[in-house]
Amino acid sequence: MTDGHLLESCIDGVTTLTFNRPDRLNAISAPMFERLLDILERIAADNTVGAVVLAGAGRAFSAGGDVGEMANRGSAETPEDAVRTLRRRMEIVRLLHEMPKPTLACVQGPAAGAGMCLAIACDMRIASPSATFTTAFAKVGYSGDYGGSYFLPRLVGAAKARELYFTASSVNAQEAQRIGLVNRVVEQAELAGITHAMAAALAGGPRLALAQMKRNLNLAGGSGLPALLDLEAEGQIRCRLTEDHREAARAFMEKRPPVFKGR
Repeated sequence: MTDGHLLESCIDGVTTLTFNRPDRLNAISAPMFERLLDILERIAADNTVGAVVLAGAGRAFSAGGDVGEMANRGSAETPEDAVRTLRRRMEIVRLLHEMPKPTLACVQGPAAGAGMCLAIACDMRIASPSATFTTAFAKVGYSGDYGGSYFLPRLVGAAKARELYFTASSVNAQEAQRIGLVNRVVEQAELAGITHAMAAALAGGPRLALAQMKRNLNLAGGSGLPALLDLEAEGQIRCRLTEDHREAARAFMEKRPPVFKGR
């Protein structure tokens, strides 16, 4: 399924969403944000989808919001309406962060501004040596949106996050891996294949258990230990009752790979 500047495909239980404006370094227009939100809302509830990959066509992941569109924006919309519109579109990062399935960003070239924010909202980031990351907001007189100020400190620490926001400096792939911004750096020729293979392996795994793991890990970032222990206990018992757990236990005893069904 395709729709111009945002492409959607699903193979091996992995939905890949590709920004497709290579001539503009995949700058994200308002219609692209709207379509991305619509797609994520749909696939978050789609049990045939086991993992989601965000990618960019050409030599960039995404240069962020379309600055040309920003410069030509009219003044008909009130500030209050603009806040409501932006806040609704920012549900994109909540969905990437909270949907009950793994989300991965496949990053080559620049990931800037909102583009970087979408990447760091994902559960994992796989990058090529050409990848660069920058908040970029200070360069255009913006304070930042799309959850970057939530996700970045959790990945790289408070002090480094402030540096990257205040200076809008760029981080290359090797430095991004060193500071915990990306999970793996792989050669450009292998980037798409390795990312898809990782996503497909997750999609073929025990989906209910992975969904509970993601929920546990998300809660761990902002709750006390007792609440997390309660959630872990409840989730573990729910997983114990699944077909996937019973299949995995049998496979272990029979010394064979398990075949997960997501139930």
